[in-house]
Amino acid sequence: MRLWLLVLMWFAAPLAWAAPGYAVWGAFKYPPGFTHFEYVNPEAPKGGELRLVAGSRISTFDKYNPFTLKGTAPSFLGDLLFEGLLTGSMDEVGVGYGLLAEDVQVAPDLLSATFRLRPEARFHNGDPVLAADVKHSYETLISRYAAPGYATLLVNVEGCDVLDERTVRYRFRKRDRQSPLVVGGLPVFSRKWGGGKPFDQVVTDIPIATGPYRIGPVRFGKDITYARDPRYWGRDLPVRRGMNNFDRITVKIYRDSTAQLEALKAGEFDLMLFFSAGDWTRRLNGPRIDKGELIKSPFRHRQPDGFYSYVLNNRLEKFQDRRVRMALELAMDYEWMNRQLFRNSYKRVKGIFGNTDCEANGPPSPEEVALLEPLRAHLPADVFGAMAVPPRTDPPNSLRANLLKARALLNEAGWQLRDGAMRNAKGEPLVVELLDTTESRSVTTMAAWKRALEKIGIELRFRTVDFALYQERLDSFQFEMIGISFPGTHFPGAEYADLFGSKAADTNGSGNFAGVRNPAVDALIAGITGAENRGEFLAACRALDRVIAHGHHMVPAWTSSEQRVAYSRWKLERPALVPPHPPEGVAYMDWPMTTWWARQPPITSK
Repeated sequence: MRLWLLVLMWFAAPLAWAAPGYAVWGAFKYPPGFTHFEYVNPEAPKGGELRLVAGSRISTFDKYNPFTLKGTAPSFLGDLLFEGLLTGSMDEVGVGYGLLAEDVQVAPDLLSATFRLRPEARFHNGDPVLAADVKHSYETLISRYAAPGYATLLVNVEGCDVLDERTVRYRFRKRDRQSPLVVGGLPVFSRKWGGGKPFDQVVTDIPIATGPYRIGPVRFGKDITYARDPRYWGRDLPVRRGMNNFDRITVKIYRDSTAQLEALKAGEFDLMLFFSAGDWTRRLNGPRIDKGELIKSPFRHRQPDGFYSYVLNNRLEKFQDRRVRMALELAMDYEWMNRQLFRNSYKRVKGIFGNTDCEANGPPSPEEVALLEPLRAHLPADVFGAMAVPPRTDPPNSLRANLLKARALLNEAGWQLRDGAMRNAKGEPLVVELLDTTESRSVTTMAAWKRALEKIGIELRFRTVDFALYQERLDSFQFEMIGISFPGTHFPGAEYADLFGSKAADTNGSGNFAGVRNPAVDALIAGITGAENRGEFLAACRALDRVIAHGHHMVPAWTSSEQRVAYSRWKLERPALVPPHPPEGVAYMDWPMTTWWARQPPITSK
């Protein structure tokens, strides 16, 4: 069916609308019949290799199944091998265009979404993608064999029905404008993957998926190469034109961040995203930089700030009093850290929706108050005042004044300074243990915070473990405090029940590391997912932002409004237009992987 006819049906249908995509608020940037996204080069040549490093603290990998809880999958496997019914663009938010699906039809009551699959869609083994595969993928992801975050994300889905060979319908429990986008983004894989084994036993079975890349050569513990599929079914679609240009994408593994940096300087790979201001400003140097082969390019973006924070495990008795958590926050001298350690390259995280329209500022609006008032019994009084902001130490503020406030709060909470330590009524000292991975530099970064806490009788300890044990302890909530980066989003939805919902607090493997259990939080997340219009949506988001910030479950750390990327200008080319909204997660890694291309021929040193 032609795209223009689908759009006519969308506007004319009295009972439902159909279109080659779905937008949460009904507005699309790209009209029917568009040929490619603006931020790609539709004539980009195919060929060559992109060499990267892992996008997280992964020290190795032991499985090819990214959807189960146990084990570690290689970086970017999910991005490059798996696809959904819809795909987003990098220059708008809340919109999905047809990928595996050629048509989506959403009921007027928002209680169902029907997807018509493209007849040309194929798995890597050549099989057509059928409605039964979509249903199988959904039911597998919500099963006990998959990571529990999927069940939380899909809690509003009542079921998935096969209407015919290429038509599938999702049914929803309640109205939620984001639900069609959520199910449209679910990865689809073949029913044949794993040969019928329980999904948690599908470990090193090669995925049977639909994406533009397949698993190529693998050296466990060293690297993995993804090879472009020359027969990729979707290569000529408007949502794929000018994309997936490298013949090979190799992801290398190094034992720590220092080894990564030295390998980049030695020319072992071609692109790296920098998170350390010290590495970027002081340690990224050498002949490749001097010759102009390796260039430093900070890309400004409109990504959500996210909320890199030090998360306190509220399941532990010593952290259950909000005043204790506030005291720990008061002892962090962020302004000194930013000046002395980070070269003033960061800004402080304030809430969970920074740099988005969902961000709360000043006092709550009347619409926010209307949502918060029925929940007052579950909220601290200051939620109804100005938005919480982290304490400062620059004049007229000072660390000394903040530490006096911290000590007063601890005294109110029943802690007293005795025998050189802050102790509770049982005489137990207040000790906080930060869990981190062996390759991190948290001991150096947190040294000033440790000294400040010692002044009020609190001991900050550091425990470093390898990544596998670190992940295991996170999944089972066996930690006191962790430093973790949440990506943030322009369109928060059901996934926030996994981050802060009461049910997720008791679900191993969930993202609710803080252990937040608050009926008010649950109600506001429900308000976000059930919003009838953008005004209701923003009011619920901003109210949630306030409640989490005033709960002080996390000590806010820092963020940046740019991504620092170093890459080989001799080997790589990129589109002129930098997209403002690359996929949320490891920001700007999907952008080079999917839209850059290899310089033909590469420049060689003389």
